[in-house]
Amino acid sequence: MSATYLSEVANRTVLVTGGAGLVGSRITAQLAQLGARPRVLCTLDAYPRHTYRDVFGIDPTDPNVIVANIQKPDVVREAVAESDYVIHAAALADVAACTRTPTAAIHTNITGTQVLLDAVAACDRVRRLVFVSSASVYGNGNPEDWARPCEEYRTVRKLLESVYGRVPPQFHEQTPLRPMSVYANTKAWGETQTALTLGAVDTSYTVVRYFSVYGEPQVIKENSHSWVVAWFATRAVLGLPLYLNGGGHQVRDLVHVEDIAAATVRALVAPRAHNETVNIGTGTPTSIRTVAELVAEQYPGTRFVETPMPPGDLLGGYASTHRMETVLGWRPTITVKDGVARYADWLDKTPEAIPAWLRAESEAATA
Repeated sequence: MSATYLSEVANRTVLVTGGAGLVGSRITAQLAQLGARPRVLCTLDAYPRHTYRDVFGIDPTDPNVIVANIQKPDVVREAVAESDYVIHAAALADVAACTRTPTAAIHTNITGTQVLLDAVAACDRVRRLVFVSSASVYGNGNPEDWARPCEEYRTVRKLLESVYGRVPPQFHEQTPLRPMSVYANTKAWGETQTALTLGAVDTSYTVVRYFSVYGEPQVIKENSHSWVVAWFATRAVLGLPLYLNGGGHQVRDLVHVEDIAAATVRALVAPRAHNETVNIGTGTPTSIRTVAELVAEQYPGTRFVETPMPPGDLLGGYASTHRMETVLGWRPTITVKDGVARYADWLDKTPEAIPAWLRAESEAATA
């Protein structure tokens, strides 16, 4: 779907916090294609420094790349003062890392967010801020939604149970929030605080709730269980088994990073997105086991191993996309099947994206 309002970003300065990461780098690339002047504010410490240059295409020496911590008020105020729009994607986004070190999550996701919101609230130049949230704020949903006695719900329940082994909930923007992890809790706080801080000064904002982001050039991190497509493909290419936590019956709404970036840029300038909260998903539930099977199609002979569920891992659900389609006039374009194939192709062509520690595990397993 075309969006004529995208021309609004041409010749505008857009600050993207966390703009050197997987999502942020794709957002800045799309902004540049639209004629905007993207600026990146990022610590560049989530990956080895060469990853940003070689994989994400971010040059740390570029004057539009501000290597700094979002918790630094002076740096943030200066960057915001020169910006027409702001996208706040900086976060400690690894669920497992947030669970292990909740104080670090609070420093980055809460203190850092407040520093940015204060700067935006004090700046008359900023036209809109987009706060990047997460579908994890919904938790496992509301079981009561599927307790309705009507025949329609009984029919849908039976169909979903036959496919997924349970009833995966569909999350609407008005669904009550039930965060079940430190990370999700910081995002729920950020949503409320964005509305409180910017609403008080009549600065436009949009909250976007990302569902499960995947896609090239995603690089896995040690001791993390996030990013299932990248994890499965990277293990499979090395001949390692795929671990299906809880049997792989969890459900995710997998959204390719290219679509995530496109939706975020649209949320920045869409007239109807003013002070709205919008799911960014496909509206299609996909089980973790299905992801494993799609990866195995790319790497025949891949083995599956069933393992216990890790702490904080959600049973999950999928997005209601009605508001997204109405507000942004857009919907995702890349299917999970195509997205997994794209990632596998990229990984085969980019062996340097496979971390040394996982190669060592593979070599030890075959020794």
